Amino acid sequence: MYFLKRSYRALPEYREGIQDQISVATGIGAWGLMTGVAMVKSGMSVFEAVFMTLVVYAGSAQLAAIPMITAGAPMWVILAAAFCVNLRFVVFSAHLRPYVMHLPLAERLATGYVTADLSYVFFAKRYPQPGQTPDELHRQQAYLAGNCAINYGSWMLASLVGIGLANVVPTEWGLGFAGILALLGVSCSLATTKLRVLSAGVSGAAAVAAWALPLKLNIVVAIAAAVAVCLVAEAHGPRWLRGRPASH
Repeated sequence: MYFLKRSYRALPEYREGIQDQISVATGIGAWGLMTGVAMVKSGMSVFEAVFMTLVVYAGSAQLAAIPMITAGAPMWVILAAAFCVNLRFVVFSAHLRPYVMHLPLAERLATGYVTADLSYVFFAKRYPQPGQTPDELHRQQAYLAGNCAINYGSWMLASLVGIGLANVVPTEWGLGFAGILALLGVSCSLATTKLRVLSAGVSGAAAVAAWALPLKLNIVVAIAAAVAVCLVAEAHGPRWLRGRPASH
């Protein structure tokens, strides 16, 4: 694959792209795991789920298409829904065009295929302007390749694990279990400071303590408790607790 090219892997920008994407790989993996479980739980065979994972590589489009496929919707309806869900990639592609137009067509197509939401966000934040020389463009592409390598690997591995484990998960757990896994992974990937860890701990404890409240008001209690504690901690807590995450 293009993101494993030797000329990219030899550059420090490639490793920096890997490091940046690793910071959110847990959340990506949890989302992929949820999608893998959801596909099988919806009635797709293991082969169909694996095939869709390897070919489509688009979690939101997959989740939008799954119920339509299960319901026997016309193909054009499924394709139209997936197209609308993924319209944001048209914007991504238009923005990335000046960064990749120097590449061969096959590599441009591969870049478009493997560039996902967070890869685009990291890349656009780091490189607001395309390089002015071939070397600068190559280094930018190396960063994107390293970033996409982790994103692609995390998604595919987790999706395949989800497909493999779907039949092990008790049916009565339903897709809610997959959603819990996804939210847990995303939450862990966001806990990048001590203050955020404190927020997660307080909100979790408050939600459990207020579980008996009706109308799921324990969620409101959890949010209020976490916000209150963190506001106090940020204003009056020790400096080590108020540290900011490292910027890229």
